[in-house]
Amino acid sequence: MRAEGPVHTIRTDDFERVWLIVGYEEGRAALADQRLGKDWRTTPYATGEGDPINANMLEMDAPHHTRLRKLVAREFTARRIESLRPRVQQITDELLDAMVPAGHGDLVDALAFPLPMTVICELLGVPDLDRNEFRRLSNDIVAPKTAQEEGEAGRSMGAYLVELIEDKRCSPGDDLLSALIRARDEEGDGLSSDELVGMAFLLLVAGHETTVNLISNGVRALLTHPDQLAALRADFGLIDGAVEEMLRYDGPVETATFRFTREPVGIGSRVIPAGEAVLIALAGADRDPARYPEPDRFDIRRDTQGHLAFGHGIHFCMGAPLARMEGRIAIRALLERCPDLELAPEAGELDWLPGMLIRGVRRLPVRW
Repeated sequence: MRAEGPVHTIRTDDFERVWLIVGYEEGRAALADQRLGKDWRTTPYATGEGDPINANMLEMDAPHHTRLRKLVAREFTARRIESLRPRVQQITDELLDAMVPAGHGDLVDALAFPLPMTVICELLGVPDLDRNEFRRLSNDIVAPKTAQEEGEAGRSMGAYLVELIEDKRCSPGDDLLSALIRARDEEGDGLSSDELVGMAFLLLVAGHETTVNLISNGVRALLTHPDQLAALRADFGLIDGAVEEMLRYDGPVETATFRFTREPVGIGSRVIPAGEAVLIALAGADRDPARYPEPDRFDIRRDTQGHLAFGHGIHFCMGAPLARMEGRIAIRALLERCPDLELAPEAGELDWLPGMLIRGVRRLPVRW
């Protein structure tokens, strides 16, 4: 598709016509283009009030997005994230202690899911979260098999988080969710009930779904490229660049969430009319040969500067530093503890998550 041009029309389960952007330069520009809004409630596609989980900053435009992001950013500082490093290492070591004696297992269940889930739950202050139920609902929202399944999961998730937030109001602590409940902006306004639900949803889901697949996709890329695996084992000083290449080569988010044109927008030789749905293919942009020579080659020494795995512009992923830290710690520790790690040959076909949003597998059977 990219060879024929940077913009194409496609049909999805949600829309009869969606404009798909597949080029790097065009995709990067579109991510920062304020003529492409995120708030679907201001479009012809709006139906009713929607679920409280939709009241999050990923689905809002300025000035509402600006206000919400400021309220979170003051609690989600680089210093606070860096202070989590020893705990991330400890959780990783404990998970590997439990995993390694078996000699085989599912990497998603054993490491890639529980690590980021534990970290984000502790950061938010919800260590007693029912993780199996949350994982099921989360998967049904980000990678649904049907629109009905997605809707039911969204409603259940909203009700679940309302109860969680009420419990936190009654028993506040020194954690991010308590801080968000107390937070006030310059005008003294705090988060509304729906905004709290939306924020908790975004932080919990984005705080683990992306990192689960960063770790599992990254390990899978290494295990299917033995020369790159050997290079990393020989020099763990390459781990930072290796994680960036994992993000570029097989990042956890396949397309950015929907945007909608506020006015006619010219991209390449096409003009997208006002009020149209737009998807930006992050995976396509990061495999654009005009930006990355030999883009389908996995090379942990590659200059990956500017990749779009975490987005670009005002919606750039706030959790990127935490995801990078978790990925670097988890993958290095795994390779150190399991020097002969390999994909389990009897595993059969990989079970990929459905849909266009998340790129990853439900299970990654490995042995060592």
